[in-house]
Amino acid sequence: MIKTAIILTSESSYPLAETISKELTGSKIYSKNKIDGTEHIDSISNCVAELFSEVESIVFIGAMGICVRSIAPYIKDKHTDPAVINIDSTGKNVISVLSGHVGGANDLTSQIAHIIGGNAIITTQSDNTGLWALDTLGKQYEWTTNTNAENFNSPLTTFVNKKPVALLLDIKDEGTAYMERTKPDHVDIYYRYTDIRQDKYDLLIAVTPFLYPETEIQTICYHPKVLHLGIGCRKDCNPEDIAKYISEAITNNSISIHSIADISSIDIKKDEALLRDLQQYLNDIPVNIYSADELKDIEVPNPSEKVEKVTSVQGVSESTAIKSADYGQLIMEKQKGVLSKGNDFTFAIALNRSAIRQGHIEIVGAGPGDPDLVSVKGRQFLEEADLILYAGSLVPIELTYCAKEGAVVRSSASMDLEEQFTLMKEFYDRGALVVRLHTGDPCIYGAIQEQMAFFDEYNMSYHITPGISSFQAAAAALRSQFTIPEKVQTIILTRGEGRTPMPDKEKLHLLARSQSTICIFLSATVVENVQKELLEHYPPTTPIAACYKLTWKDERIYRGQLQDLAKIIKENKLTLTTMIVVGDAIDNRQGLSKLYSHQFKHLFRR
Repeated sequence: MIKTAIILTSESSYPLAETISKELTGSKIYSKNKIDGTEHIDSISNCVAELFSEVESIVFIGAMGICVRSIAPYIKDKHTDPAVINIDSTGKNVISVLSGHVGGANDLTSQIAHIIGGNAIITTQSDNTGLWALDTLGKQYEWTTNTNAENFNSPLTTFVNKKPVALLLDIKDEGTAYMERTKPDHVDIYYRYTDIRQDKYDLLIAVTPFLYPETEIQTICYHPKVLHLGIGCRKDCNPEDIAKYISEAITNNSISIHSIADISSIDIKKDEALLRDLQQYLNDIPVNIYSADELKDIEVPNPSEKVEKVTSVQGVSESTAIKSADYGQLIMEKQKGVLSKGNDFTFAIALNRSAIRQGHIEIVGAGPGDPDLVSVKGRQFLEEADLILYAGSLVPIELTYCAKEGAVVRSSASMDLEEQFTLMKEFYDRGALVVRLHTGDPCIYGAIQEQMAFFDEYNMSYHITPGISSFQAAAAALRSQFTIPEKVQTIILTRGEGRTPMPDKEKLHLLARSQSTICIFLSATVVENVQKELLEHYPPTTPIAACYKLTWKDERIYRGQLQDLAKIIKENKLTLTTMIVVGDAIDNRQGLSKLYSHQFKHLFRR
């Protein structure tokens, strides 16, 4: 299927068109000239007439006048018209012509400008001022968009003209985090509707699963998919009019039906016609089916002895809603309905746990040491955190210098686990954002398992942002590829046996049998045993590297052979912050990848 039509107005621009076509999947070049690699057309106007409603985008290369005259007869609506872009014949300027936001022309303009090294010309005001594109924001985050304005352009104009705007965020997700992070100066953020004095503002923007009273000002509402509908019913329940009844009941409880993400029930109800009817009524949203074993331990506010006797579950609608919401809170407890005799049904709604505006703990991987090697997402959490608890001497304090004014920054070096948890919970209970900053990637010797057990016990919201591990930093510092075609295809991450015993099946001498690239953590103090075990299977001349404080300002790297490993560590007084790398992959330039050879070219074809 052709997504992008590239229309040439002169033969000399073919190399430019070919470059663009190679980068844009699903593109095709059209030309009045008979050029190999193009689709020959008799006229540009006829070509546009045929393609305008069939493709996602049209790229003209040539004079702007030809572009404008060709598309003029077919322009109807920005929501259905394709993106249209015009590039001058030299490739100097790439101009967004039609369907800038909604059709994606602005994004495509920027993409093509990067491909050919041209200037992106975008005239949309919100793009040029760095403001949110309110007409496409909902689509970007899969929110349903509604407005009380007769014409959506009216609130858009209010926003881009920087009139006072109130932003209501009573849930949180990726989109609301973006809005908080990029808030323009003329926007004030609120987390409760009742706190907003509408007389101060010309526009209200709300990201919410709820329905609020009719506002006195222009309003744009985005409804995110954060609610979960649980359903219970009598066997062979007649579904007639039930979907409509449930929809009206939800709306009457000031909840947006557009925020329902899925429907849930127990497995003995999986074939009920009511579920299929509801799914169709709600635009084919997913249906989750759970077994009684998955639900039996969920406590609900409105248990039913009869249901529990039959299913071992306290209540179907509430428990399945809670389960799908990842144990989030019920915002609509069990409702009972009977529209005809013998066709009883129940329903309940839960708000997804991740969307609840409450305290949150983000476990962030700091990377190997260089403050610039923390991920972009990790840095954003550090900048937003109310408390940063970092892992003492293992994490450079420079990583915390981006903390916002008023944030608390503490080292955990002198704290035991209970003290760390007490501090984090104190901030969590205030509804604050806590960043627990761990060295490298938290999943590799990060000591986060015990903390997550605490978080789970107290039903706390937490998430992990991965980081760059020191083994990856070692590969970069050594300028080595740790996997070599036909020689080494496995990387082992392990440590030597010290105070903490190693499982019998993971003893170092057993892992050494593969002669893979081995990256050994936390083992400088037991290096004699490490060397002894490795020499059981690796030749004494196997390359090794002892990497001290990788990416830190005082980084030191010592290369040598396995037979001298212990000597290198001891003579240079290397400590626990040392990564030991062993294997023939170090500095290897002999085993070359075949990926870019002629026989693999099919991997890169569109």
